Amino acid sequence: MLWIGVDDTDSLHGMCTTFLATEIVRELTQGYDLIGYPRLVRLNPNIPWKTRGNGAVCIRIGRGIGPARRMGEIAGKEILSYPRSRSAEDPDGVVQNVAALVERWSHFDDPTTNPGFAVLQRPGPPRLYWKGVRGILSRGEILRAVRGSGVVRGYKDGRGVIGAVTATAWRPQDRTYEVLTYRDPSKWGTSREIDPDSVREMDRAFPSTFNNYDGENRRIVIAPHSPCPVLFGIRGDDPGDLPAAMERIRGERSERWLLFETNQGTDDHVRPGRSIEPWTTVRVRGRITAPPRNLPGGHVVFRVRGIDVTAYEPSKQFRAVVRRLVEGDRVEAIGAVRDSPRTVNLEKLRVLFLVPMRRKVANPWCVSCEKRAKSLGHRAGFRCVRCRRKFPESAAVFEQIPRGLEIGWYEPPVGSRRHLSKPIIRLCRTKPSQSGRPSLDPEARNAVSPLHVLYDL
Repeated sequence: MLWIGVDDTDSLHGMCTTFLATEIVRELTQGYDLIGYPRLVRLNPNIPWKTRGNGAVCIRIGRGIGPARRMGEIAGKEILSYPRSRSAEDPDGVVQNVAALVERWSHFDDPTTNPGFAVLQRPGPPRLYWKGVRGILSRGEILRAVRGSGVVRGYKDGRGVIGAVTATAWRPQDRTYEVLTYRDPSKWGTSREIDPDSVREMDRAFPSTFNNYDGENRRIVIAPHSPCPVLFGIRGDDPGDLPAAMERIRGERSERWLLFETNQGTDDHVRPGRSIEPWTTVRVRGRITAPPRNLPGGHVVFRVRGIDVTAYEPSKQFRAVVRRLVEGDRVEAIGAVRDSPRTVNLEKLRVLFLVPMRRKVANPWCVSCEKRAKSLGHRAGFRCVRCRRKFPESAAVFEQIPRGLEIGWYEPPVGSRRHLSKPIIRLCRTKPSQSGRPSLDPEARNAVSPLHVLYDL
């Protein structure tokens, strides 16, 4: 089969590369078959020259064999997909079609839009994906990796070929799915009409979905705020649930829809190891060495192992969790490294250990005199004024101060999460083990979210 990757066709003023994917699918399925799921592959979210979510698409075509599955509907035409392809294809036969669609739909007039596409007989090597989702790739690196594999074409400065080829290099270790619906062109740029009650109802009816509605801030999360063609998108772990979930949403009707396999919600962007480099997403684990302090603008910053970790204002109620931390607590922070000022922008927080906190409620009781002892001063202990008996500081009566925190994971409200960040609800779900029996994802142990639902594991 052929692997078709496309990237950087949109802009902040409109378009969406996934919409172009639907146009490619519509055009190419007239002479070929769609193989597997269309793929939406998010790359390093920290790249400064990204458009919005830094997502590229990959579409595989060939001569399908095996049972067909409904994958979408475009302008009234049912889109079917096949699990396998029975013969190799010549990339030259589809390059002109893909080029024509890229040239028609890309926002070339935007100075930040630099489209690119690839039509390959074999996918890019997996190392390209891991570097593309966790670091920075160069155009030369990409071209060398797929030389002789097919056709790679870039427009303007050609940066789009990086995402286009990298999308083909994804070999899922973890995956989610998203059904994306698109507006009738006559409505592009106008306000979307989506019934919030229907989103909440769908969220309750389909527990395999996630990041649908921000209850803390009463905000629909399935719909974008840009003037792009997307009406809404529903993400989940079970692709079989998504078309039915889509039908539950009331309001504006879509003109087309397509089901994508994605790396969203997987934490693939989080780098292993201890290095702290700009434009990467890292895990920082250790003891809090400086307690949280408020910054102008509503941001909150604390220090772990001498590294600043910041919860910014857009994370909303999540900052209340951060403010409850104290010096000596042990945490694991996941976040993006900002270059200047150097800080880890917090995406998710795991509390590993909480320092016990207590307060004195009474001086020691002298049993002989049946009176409370008097303090001798700061850390000097106590003495009974009648019999002169001394008591240590520890003899006072103390009570524990509630910390308002539990051991486990915490995350921002639904509307403040990044595309790639794995939500706690996915950390908490069971998954099949090699033996075939369900097993708890080891990262999910003691996962909690006080801002939404407490998952008591």
